[in-house]
Amino acid sequence: MSETEPPVPETDVAQLDEDDRLKPEYVRAVLDAVHDGDDEEARALVEPLHPADIADLFELTPHEDRADLANALTDLLDADVFAEMNDYVREDLIDALEPHQVADIAAELDTDDAVAIIEDMEPEDQREVLRALDPDDRAAIEEALSYGEETAGRLMQRELIAVPEHWSVGNVLDYLRGHEELTTDFWEIFVVDPAHKPVGTCQLSWILRCPRNIAIADVMKREQTLIPIDMDQEEVALRFQKYALISAAVVDPAGRLVGMITVDDIVHIIQQEAGEDVLRLSGAGDGDINEPILLTVRTRLTWLVVNLGTAILASSVVGLFQGEIAKFALLAVLMPIVSGMGGNAGTQTLAVVVRAIATNQLTDSNTVRMIVREFRIAAANGASLGIIIGVGTYVIFGNPSLAIVIAMAMVINNLIAGLSGVLIPVTLDRFDIDPAVSSAVFVTMMTDVMGFFSFLGLATLWGLGG
Repeated sequence: MSETEPPVPETDVAQLDEDDRLKPEYVRAVLDAVHDGDDEEARALVEPLHPADIADLFELTPHEDRADLANALTDLLDADVFAEMNDYVREDLIDALEPHQVADIAAELDTDDAVAIIEDMEPEDQREVLRALDPDDRAAIEEALSYGEETAGRLMQRELIAVPEHWSVGNVLDYLRGHEELTTDFWEIFVVDPAHKPVGTCQLSWILRCPRNIAIADVMKREQTLIPIDMDQEEVALRFQKYALISAAVVDPAGRLVGMITVDDIVHIIQQEAGEDVLRLSGAGDGDINEPILLTVRTRLTWLVVNLGTAILASSVVGLFQGEIAKFALLAVLMPIVSGMGGNAGTQTLAVVVRAIATNQLTDSNTVRMIVREFRIAAANGASLGIIIGVGTYVIFGNPSLAIVIAMAMVINNLIAGLSGVLIPVTLDRFDIDPAVSSAVFVTMMTDVMGFFSFLGLATLWGLGG
């Protein structure tokens, strides 16, 4: 165990399972103590937990019991617990606290964590909390709130160490030891010029190993990755991932150092963004099990209504061929296979392309190559599936014409699915529309419509309904 990690109490063995999750019987024991009014017992059970585990305890507690649990554990609900808590659960608890209590919690947190607590509050409650803060804390949080959501300005923390480039290593060490108000959590020191523009970074390990008389300018690394204050948090995460950063300086439009972003924040962003894309493809919204039911219903219903519209469009295509279907009922039996397999193929391609766009793997320089690649894959898969379904249809129904028609339709719809899975998200991305949100609906519509149209159209041309 590293020296920076807090010791794990032995009593945690009885509270956590082999996957470091709170055991159901432990959660029940805590809630039973709360229901019985035995706050001391509840605190004794919870006190050994890490702040992240206390946050998990609140997330595992039913909504109607969280306020009682919070009242029982008042002394243990510190800033670290709120920083680890799920957004929806945290909002529940924040709503139950007085503004001065929220201000006390925010004052103990880094700016980025304090902003995360305050930004979703009602405007009036937000103003009361800000008024209860110290002037310096209030100014820092108000400045952060002035930047757009999900930008580096919201994500960054202002607590950092910056020193002038003319200092020596000894000057830096004396500065760090002589100012107790400095932040204690940092990995790098930023070196700035007289205009407060970053000119380099210096790791703590370098400073500790150098003689005091060495100039900091001779120790620092001049190559650094600077983060514009208005950069989207997803782009920030990609830079951290690409360049293996531990921390990075955030600069304003004039190039001045205004904050820093650390990798612990980026881990949350990467997890959040990855989950968002998957959930948006399905139209499930945030997909958080703690999200209010009405909000979940509204989010999912919106996309289900859109899907209903595309389903009606697909059924109207089937209606064009109802005469042929009435004459040859096997068409109605087999046509869902063509559209369904096309939808699955389109979803596969769509997932790959959306991920490639999100991670900057797909750019203007390789878009055409990606389209050709997916077309070749779709052709190979379509031909393979066409042969399988064609042979199967002939064996089962003994109709060679029907077998040929469904095989050809399978190839056509797979090609449509492959091209749609690439072209639709790429086109939406060109118009600055999030492809993860809208692509699935259009791809499904294309594969359903073209699946029915190709199969029934070919059947009509072949005279199967005659």
